[in-house]
Amino acid sequence: MKSQPLSNAPLSESQSAEIRSLIEQRSAIQFDASRERFFSTHIHDYIEEKGLAGAAELLSRIRTSGADYEALLERLLTQETSFFRYPAIYSALEQRVFVEAHERKLWRNPRTLRIWSAGCSTGEEPYSIAITLCETLKYAESWSVEILATDISRRALRHAERGIYSRRSLLNMPLGQIDAYFTTVKQGFQVKPRLQRMISFAQTNLAEAPYVGKVDCIFCMNVLMYFSPERRLDILRRFYEALEPGGYFLLGHSETLSNVPVNFEPIVHGDCRIYRKPAMAEPRPALVLAGGRQ
Repeated sequence: MKSQPLSNAPLSESQSAEIRSLIEQRSAIQFDASRERFFSTHIHDYIEEKGLAGAAELLSRIRTSGADYEALLERLLTQETSFFRYPAIYSALEQRVFVEAHERKLWRNPRTLRIWSAGCSTGEEPYSIAITLCETLKYAESWSVEILATDISRRALRHAERGIYSRRSLLNMPLGQIDAYFTTVKQGFQVKPRLQRMISFAQTNLAEAPYVGKVDCIFCMNVLMYFSPERRLDILRRFYEALEPGGYFLLGHSETLSNVPVNFEPIVHGDCRIYRKPAMAEPRPALVLAGGRQ
């Protein structure tokens, strides 16, 4: 039998602090004082939704049950998202990032392009990247493309792998694009297999230093704000190391790397700011002159 919810019982400061501390210990995710109202409101709503007696019962459950802990964390981290949520970022991806990657790698064999969507949520971001790539990269079929999409939430990743979205999620897309990349199904719009084959989904906590190999571009939008300044800097340094020389790092529209001691080059492109890892000069082939002299 479910406990009767005490929906009007306030969340005490000590209870709030204990829940925040437990989350930080287990996942390194931090809900600081600046988000106390957001945190308390979502905790209260979660208690009501689950029919719990109050914060004491919630604490008891998340201490002893991994499933309850993950369900609460997912509730706190869930953000509304959509395809091409920040159009300026995708314009920069098309007009700068992919153009430079094409010039840099056109004559390589094999031609590889690896992109990391770090904090991919329910999948709209990596699928938006895949669509942009399909519409931008010349001779796309001759490239080996991998989009790695990671998130801490199992539930969000299941949604992403399923690839079915509501019309509301596609509001930023023209009808021709929807027709090209989605199939209409009973539940909404199903991403076509062509896009799904480009993306690998994996559960990952960025604080645990996952190894992903070298990548050409990293998306990390509205994720770093959940970590302490020290942890954030550590993650940024690992992002920098993961990028190929000349690779790009893309943040959300309200985020910035100002006053961060990582050697990214800030670049203003249209209505957004993007960041580039300095490129190393590639050796030029020796010029062979007549008579065999160089």
